[in-house]
Amino acid sequence: MHTPRAARSAPGDRPGTDWSDRRTDARRNHERIVAAALQVFAERGLEATVPEVAARAGVGKATVYRSYPTKDDLIQAAIRHRFGQLEERTRAALAEADAGLALAALLPDIFEMTAANRLLAEVLYEQPSSGSTDLLELLDTLLESAKAQGEIRPDATVTDLRILAGGCTKQLVRLGITDLAQWRRYGGLVLAALRPA
Repeated sequence: MHTPRAARSAPGDRPGTDWSDRRTDARRNHERIVAAALQVFAERGLEATVPEVAARAGVGKATVYRSYPTKDDLIQAAIRHRFGQLEERTRAALAEADAGLALAALLPDIFEMTAANRLLAEVLYEQPSSGSTDLLELLDTLLESAKAQGEIRPDATVTDLRILAGGCTKQLVRLGITDLAQWRRYGGLVLAALRPA
């Protein structure tokens, strides 16, 4: 009777293979890809490419695509990270007792953070996405608190804030203005437009 031969082991299944090292390498590559994506998209915005991210991370394109099958997946990961930073800053403002003063400090900070990040400048005030919804809700809560304290005009809405700040941001990018003091100044001007007459 014929006895089947034992199945051959795959090269990666040989005794002694250190899978913990492979997992560590994969995790390290993932961290490098995320760090590179944040840098490249901050510098180049939506024009950045996956090959640029891969080169900055020191890995091949295939390594990037294993974690992020499309460029949009990579963009969304970068956006979530940046929006998380903005949400953290906004929650800190919400913890302040004086909502008017908190908003007055927050808006220039948001403008400055946007100035340093081309991706944020391009997506922050666009149509709400999964990344921006929470931030808009936080800003709306802060705006309503400032209105209740008489620091913001009673008819102001978070949509007004998006339109004013988004318009300024687009023009600052279009004009190539990178001076952080100028960006902060426009954050103050947006706030002034929301103040009671």
